[in-house]
Amino acid sequence: MGEYICISDDVKLGANVKLTKFINLYGCTIGDNSKIGAFVEIQKNAFIGKNCKISSHTFICEGVTIEDNVFIGHNVTFINDLYPRSTTESGQLQTEADWVCGTTLIKKGASVGSSSTLLCGVTIGENAIVGAGSVVTKDVPANTVVAGNPARILKKL
Repeated sequence: MGEYICISDDVKLGANVKLTKFINLYGCTIGDNSKIGAFVEIQKNAFIGKNCKISSHTFICEGVTIEDNVFIGHNVTFINDLYPRSTTESGQLQTEADWVCGTTLIKKGASVGSSSTLLCGVTIGENAIVGAGSVVTKDVPANTVVAGNPARILKKL
């Protein structure tokens, strides 16, 4: 795998997973035959299904579930905290106990275009397509194309 890949012992990799250089994986699960591009970070408790392609420079945080056969474009960012703060009201640095991890679900066969940002609490439906550069703030129905900021329905597939 190489010296430029950081994979913690608690990562679960399926069969035939393809990893490129400059990857940071910890506490996540990646299904069979999936491909992870360069400069990708996948955090603990994130799940990537089978036959997925995660393109370079993508950030997949805790709370994200990606089902089988999903395409994630370059530089996609997932967000798991709608109201992020560095410190508590008393001025101390926050810990995991000080916030609630939001979740995001990308259903089977969906595609998320490059440079999109997905807020937590959304579901991208089966076979839906999120256009490049979109900011997804609401659920995307199955078999639908959305794009824009905020993402809006362009057409049904």
